[in-house]
Amino acid sequence: MNPTNRELLTSSHWGTYWVDVDDDRVTALRDFGEDQDPSPIGQGIIDVLSGPTRITTPMVRKGWLEGGAGAAREKRGQEDFVAVTWDEVNQLLADELSRVRRDYGNRAIYAGSYGWASAGRFHHAQSQLKRFLNCIGGCTSSKNAYSYAAAEVVVPHVLGTFRGFIDASTSWESIASDCDLFVAFGGVPLKNGQISQGGTGAHVQKAGVSAAYKAGVQFVNISPLRSDVMDGINAEWLAPRPSTDAALMLGLAHTLMVEALHDQAFLNRYTVGFERFAAYLAGQQDGIAKSADWAADICALPADTIRDLARRMAKSRTMISVAWALTRQDHGEQPYWAAITLAAMLGQIGLPGAGIGFGYSAVNNIGLNRQQIDYASFPQGKNPVDDFIPVARLTDMLENPGGRFDYDGQSYEYPDIRLVWWAGGNPFHHHQDLNRMRGAWAKPETIIVNEWCWNALAKHADIVLPCTTTFERSDIAMSPKDPYLVVMDQAIKPIGQARDDHQIMCGIAAKLGVQEAFTEGRSAAEWQRWIWDDSRQRASQDGIELPDWDSFQQNGWFKVPEPNKPTVMMEEFRNNPDANPLATPSGKIEIFSEKIASFGYDDCPGHAVWLEPFEWLGRAKPDQLHMISNQPHNKLHSQLDHGSVSEGDRPHGVEPVTMHPADANARNLSAGQIVCIHNIRGACFAELNISADIRPGVIQIATGAWYDPDGNTCRKGNPNTLTPDKGTSALAQGPIAHSCLVSVSLR
Repeated sequence: MNPTNRELLTSSHWGTYWVDVDDDRVTALRDFGEDQDPSPIGQGIIDVLSGPTRITTPMVRKGWLEGGAGAAREKRGQEDFVAVTWDEVNQLLADELSRVRRDYGNRAIYAGSYGWASAGRFHHAQSQLKRFLNCIGGCTSSKNAYSYAAAEVVVPHVLGTFRGFIDASTSWESIASDCDLFVAFGGVPLKNGQISQGGTGAHVQKAGVSAAYKAGVQFVNISPLRSDVMDGINAEWLAPRPSTDAALMLGLAHTLMVEALHDQAFLNRYTVGFERFAAYLAGQQDGIAKSADWAADICALPADTIRDLARRMAKSRTMISVAWALTRQDHGEQPYWAAITLAAMLGQIGLPGAGIGFGYSAVNNIGLNRQQIDYASFPQGKNPVDDFIPVARLTDMLENPGGRFDYDGQSYEYPDIRLVWWAGGNPFHHHQDLNRMRGAWAKPETIIVNEWCWNALAKHADIVLPCTTTFERSDIAMSPKDPYLVVMDQAIKPIGQARDDHQIMCGIAAKLGVQEAFTEGRSAAEWQRWIWDDSRQRASQDGIELPDWDSFQQNGWFKVPEPNKPTVMMEEFRNNPDANPLATPSGKIEIFSEKIASFGYDDCPGHAVWLEPFEWLGRAKPDQLHMISNQPHNKLHSQLDHGSVSEGDRPHGVEPVTMHPADANARNLSAGQIVCIHNIRGACFAELNISADIRPGVIQIATGAWYDPDGNTCRKGNPNTLTPDKGTSALAQGPIAHSCLVSVSLR
């Protein structure tokens, strides 16, 4: 299927591979030679491409097929499916979409589709679905990302943009050259850095950390988990109580202020509102100074340790890194705002190797020195529907049609959703309090899913459309976040009756009379050529010459040259803030935001504060532990959980959970036992691992196990049966999975 004579090649979010095929079967994936630290994740797909979990034909839930839309909704996840032809399912979908649009309007359609389905620039499931729906009048959509929703809303008020500074993070080269002290709130978790949106050519996080260490950079890992910074670099480990990061940062800031270690000249030139924040630190209104002693009581760290760290930060060229996970806690806006304020007080923002960074090794591209090119993508068109929800308010929307919610200074209404369509992503992985969500999932009359394997999302749908994997279609890995552009060859024929998302949408569009509007007369291959040619023109305007289409296809990949010098975040602003103002009302760093203060939110005032979390160890019952449900090392979110790499880490069929020896002894638990983790929201089973490399009072279990409910208990170990479904604040309404108390006992 490859028109060239070279070997087959493909790319994914977790790496690029050479593909071996025999008798129309993928037999092996070989690591891309440019990648010196390849991820093992991709190997997990080989054995499941055509295994028993593969969906090979369109399927309709029996109750829906026999009774029509809304029939037996409570049986989703329990009822059998019936195979139908593509022509039959296309007509069913055309009729159902027409009914919902006619009776309730397009705002009654929710297109969830939370990304990460494919690294391909064209076969991007979310773009395909939203373009199709926009051709028929649009849909209710979502805003922000589960990964960092709180920061995505608050940081633009403080710095003018958030995603812009993620893409322009100070490079590892600059850190190795100029940094002295790297303070990592939430660590630098290399396992997370295995992935990057839109394709990964070469993994750089391990090399970046190693080079910085060899150059003399000292690392401080502030996390409940020692493993959040790699072994071998002599990182100092500070393990505060989870969900107390903002209090720790305030204690550091107070020390800088009272010992006159802060850079007042920088604050005067580049920021607004410090005096309001300083009054809060001093306790002028509430009578409570946010001192190191105050922070020590909250964080359960020694006050002298906090003071010492503040002094070292002031005397060193310091980089402050805040993990994306810090936003996924109650009041998750606050640690990011406090970290920016702390960095501003140090006065090093915009200097080489110093300042602030948002999530080193959260994904592979953070700190990756690369050109910034705005490549073309498959155009989604304009959505005529204005309705939206913050991404983590899915259950609230389904439970409360017509209800009100606050978001970023405005009040909105939840639409009455009658039809949900998911293409890419998996809400039974990403969302919190899955048992509650499963109840709300019974509200819509129809749920449609594009999926290639029988995960929980597919099992809880009414209509399942079998889609292809990257091996069964051609595409381009062309991410602005990675310098490697890769041809994604079609290696094998589609398995069964699987179709790619573009073909799926074309079939339904034809039934609804919008096929020409959807395709613009182009085939999938012609769209890919259009994306490449348009991107070449854009790159050329930036002085970068990409190869022509035929040369790219013949060679298989191309690496965009690196910039002439290491990237330094906010360097231009520091050098000339008048000529390069931030996109904030003042043009400066807003330590105090008049705009946020005007919203009047009790749970997010006008500057960084400490607010007590919804659940935390400061108010735990004697038997309760704090659960950290972080990213897995053996899959991307829940993708390939059924594959050999993920399955190989759980010989007894359940996820491992790590606990401190003191907590295990107090519960008479031993390593290798199957335990039940539980709270008022649900439960899951896990296999116990005991380690001193976790803070006492804390347990850790990775997300990503396919939700497999038995009542309110997940048999495979999905921790989102336990996490609370509450917004971070009225500002961002982000998820708070990391503010979660549980109990643990033998199964």
